[in-house]
Amino acid sequence: MPRMSDLFASAGLETGAPRPLADRLRPRRLSEVVGQEHLTGPDGALTRLLASRSLGSLVFWGPPGTGKTTVARLLAHETALHFEQISAIFSGIADLRKVFEAARKRRVTGQGTVLFVDEIHRFNRAQLDAFLPVMEDGTVTLVGATTENPSFELNAALLSRARVLLFRALDASALARLLTRAEELEEHPLPLDEEARAALVRMADGDGRAALTLAEEVWRSARPGEILDAEKLQTLVQRRAPIYDKAQEGHYNLISALHKTVRGSDPDAALYYLCRMLDAGEDRLFIARRLVRMAVEDIGLADPQALVVANAAKEAFDFLGSPEGELALAQVTVYLACAPKSNAVYTAYKAATRVAKAAGSLAPPRTILNAPTGLMKRIGYGEGYRYDHDEPDAFSGQDYWPEALGRQYFYEPTDRGMETRYAERLAYWERLRRERRGED
Repeated sequence: MPRMSDLFASAGLETGAPRPLADRLRPRRLSEVVGQEHLTGPDGALTRLLASRSLGSLVFWGPPGTGKTTVARLLAHETALHFEQISAIFSGIADLRKVFEAARKRRVTGQGTVLFVDEIHRFNRAQLDAFLPVMEDGTVTLVGATTENPSFELNAALLSRARVLLFRALDASALARLLTRAEELEEHPLPLDEEARAALVRMADGDGRAALTLAEEVWRSARPGEILDAEKLQTLVQRRAPIYDKAQEGHYNLISALHKTVRGSDPDAALYYLCRMLDAGEDRLFIARRLVRMAVEDIGLADPQALVVANAAKEAFDFLGSPEGELALAQVTVYLACAPKSNAVYTAYKAATRVAKAAGSLAPPRTILNAPTGLMKRIGYGEGYRYDHDEPDAFSGQDYWPEALGRQYFYEPTDRGMETRYAERLAYWERLRRERRGED
C-alpha cells in the first residue's frame, strides 16, 4: 500500500489538502481586519474593550463573510483566553455541557475561555438559557455570531448579558483591499480587466469569503496569459445568489424598503427594491399582494384607480407568468409611486374600529331599520325614514347614528388628488344637513 506522503507527492501536494485562500489570508491581528473599522479601528468598539482589559460577552450580528469568526479568534488571542468554537447547527445540550465542564476545569487552573458559537440563533430557548449561569459566573465569555436580527432570534435574558456589535457588509473599497492582499499572497495578479474586477467585487455582495472564493475560481479557470472581461467572468464563475432568505430579515427589510419608497413617491428607488426582490427569487404574488395593500393604505381615495391598477397587475402576472408578468409588477410600482398619496381612509378605518370596540353593541336608530314583520312595524322600525333619492339634491340629512353615541367624524379627506373633490362634497352635505335641521 503506498504511503500517504507518496500520494500527496503524486498529486503535487507537500503535506496534505490545500487550504482555501480565505483561510490562508485570515488576519493575524485586529488591525488587518478589513471593512470593520468602526469596531477594529483606533477608536473602534472592540479596540476600546481590549484597552479596558474587560471583554464581556458579545453577540456579533452581520452578513456572512464579514469577519465574525476571525475577530472572535483574535479577541481570544489578544486577551490570552482559550478559544473554543462550536456551531449551533451541530450542537445540542449534551455538547454544551461538555464544553462548559471543560471551561470550568480551565478556570480552576486560571485559564479563561472564549466560547464562540456560530449561528447562535439556531439554538432554541432551552439551549440559550443554558448559557446564562456560565456567563454570569464567568466560566465562559460568550461570543455568539448570527446573521439574523438578535432582537427577534435571541431571548431577552441572554441579550441582557451580552453586548451586540454590528458587522457591516464589506463595501467595494474593503473588497478591493482584500483582493490586493490575495494577489500579494499568491504573487500573481488576477487575470481580469478593470471592468471584470469591478464585476467580481459586485458578485461578492459584501462577503469577503465569497470574494476570495471567486478569486480562486478565476485563477484556477483562466488560461495562461488570458485576461478576462466582465462577460467572460460571468460565464466562468456564473453568478453568486444574492444574500436573501425569504423567511428571515432580508425579506422583511426589502419589502419594507419597497413600501416606504412607494409611499415616499420615489419611483426609481421603488423599482430598484422591486428588482432586488425579483432577482432574489421572492414570491411574485407576495409582492403583488403588498402592492395592493399600498394602493389602499397609502393612496386610497386620492386615486381610487390605484387599487384597480394594482389588482390588474396581479391578474396580469397570473395570466402571463414569469418572466413577462414581472413587467406588470414594475408598472404598478411606478404608478403607485407617482400617484397622489392619502392615508385618510386608513386613518378613518382605525379610528372607527376603536370607537366600534369601545362603544359596545349600540342599536342603530329604528328609523333606518327594516320592518319585515308587523310587530317590528308597530314598535317603530322604519318609521319616519326618508328615501334619499326622493329628497332635494338626493340628500335627506337624517341622523344615522345610535342616539347614545351621537355623530362621529372619522374620514378627513386630504387636499390631494381625487380627495379634493370628496372634501368639497362632504362640506356641501354637511352644510345641507345643518340647514335642514335648522342649525344655521
